[in-house]
Parts: sequence; C-alpha cells; structure tokens
Amino acid sequence: MNIPFLDSWRKRHEPARGLASPRGAERDPEGLAELLSECELLRAHAQSAGVALDDSPSSLEALDQLQPRWREDPELVPWLGNDAGLYLGTAVVRTVPGAGWWVRAADGQPVVRLASGREIDVVEAGQAWAADGAPQLSQLYAEVAEN
Repeated sequence: MNIPFLDSWRKRHEPARGLASPRGAERDPEGLAELLSECELLRAHAQSAGVALDDSPSSLEALDQLQPRWREDPELVPWLGNDAGLYLGTAVVRTVPGAGWWVRAADGQPVVRLASGREIDVVEAGQAWAADGAPQLSQLYAEVAEN
C-alpha cells in the first residue's frame, strides 16, 4: 500500500535506490513508531464519536463498537482501514513485550513483528475491519498478545 508519509521517512532512512529495507526501521525504530501511530483520519472519526484513542487495548474495543458509517463512502474505507491497521499495530507495539514495527523488504509494507518472529500484517487486518467489521480489532489484539 502506498503510504505517503512513510515514503518520506524511507527517503531519509534508506539507500538512494529507494528499495524498502528494514534497515531504516532498525536505525530509527522510535521515529518509525511515531510516524505510524499518527492515524489522523481514524483519530478524527473516533473523536467525533466520543471515543478517546490512547493506544490501549480498551480503545480497540471502543473502536469495534463504533457505528460503521464510513462504509457508506467507498473512497473512505481503504484510508480508514489503513489507519485502523496502523492503530492496531501501535497498540500492539506499545503494550506487547518484544513487539516492534518492521518494514518488509519485499513490498515496503509496515508489519508488526513479535518477539517470536511472527509477523502480523496489521494494515491488511485494519482494512478488513473497515470493510467488513471482521476480524474485530480487539479480538486480533487479544490473539496477538496471547502469543
């Protein structure tokens, strides 16, 4: 997926040839985490519904309870889904010991890598949530946190 703000981060942390590489994330993991946690569109939608997003598992439960009015706008679904996935990843990285962001070299997709080495494509999960409501973000978080 093309994430414009991630492209500018890559330019600052990657070789000139522009290939996605995990090395940039290794050099500045806090910067990458900060960038990916912005989720402005999701935060605006949540705030307008009275939901405070504090990067906690309970905020994922609150998101799962939102009325999915965004599904009425097919152009909004992928963007909101992208943000939902990044927010899920942010909650995992901040609360699950050993979890961290990783940029896959093959496609430049940000994923969450657990201490076990398992990679979670949170953006894909967020897009499924935005489009269909399943899997629920809190349910996916619980499965990830259990491992």
